[in-house]
Amino acid sequence: MEKIPKLIILHQPRQMLEPCGFDFQHKHSTSAKKKIMWRWFAISIPQCASSISTNVGLIRQVYIPKLVFPAMVVTTSTFKFMIVFVLLLVFLIFTGKSPGAEWFALPVMMGVQLLLMLAIGSVLSAIVPFVPDLKLIIDNGIILLFFLSGVFFDISSASPEIEFYLNVNPMVGIIDNYRMVLLEGAWPDWFLLGTVFSISLVGFSLGGYLLRRFDRTYVKVI
Repeated sequence: MEKIPKLIILHQPRQMLEPCGFDFQHKHSTSAKKKIMWRWFAISIPQCASSISTNVGLIRQVYIPKLVFPAMVVTTSTFKFMIVFVLLLVFLIFTGKSPGAEWFALPVMMGVQLLLMLAIGSVLSAIVPFVPDLKLIIDNGIILLFFLSGVFFDISSASPEIEFYLNVNPMVGIIDNYRMVLLEGAWPDWFLLGTVFSISLVGFSLGGYLLRRFDRTYVKVI
């Protein structure tokens, strides 16, 4: 029984690694590294969307600011992601990728992605209780975005018209910046990160407003 907590801690990062295609026998797969970054996003958003509905029992018993629920989802997934990400960095070092000054940009990049997830997650968590069927669209949308985020192909190889529409997805730029820093030893695109940060800040403010606006309503509609 004493080993159960340790097994749980080790199993959760593995759940993120294996679906991402992170095979320790194929360590040099660029797409596997991209999948790890995507997985953090893909795990968080659907769970955020249903975070209020799944905690309806708690909501009916005690008052809790509704922003807490999507924030807790993102916090939990971030903790699991950090374990996997540290393993990835160690792995890169052992396979010959020397850390450079560019690696100091990684916390900034992760912070931008974190804010993006909080923005999308808070807005969706505020809306889904009123439109439960939206959850199915979100789940399928995440799968679609997975194949359109440049995980399996280079976005720049697409035609200019298609590339423009693909780049509307903010995760395309974020994933590409991880690739630039970790695999090419280049600095990230600060303008892109700043743009995503600004939009995410507005989105998070909107999500917070909606959750406060309907704070007392959720218990009646769920």
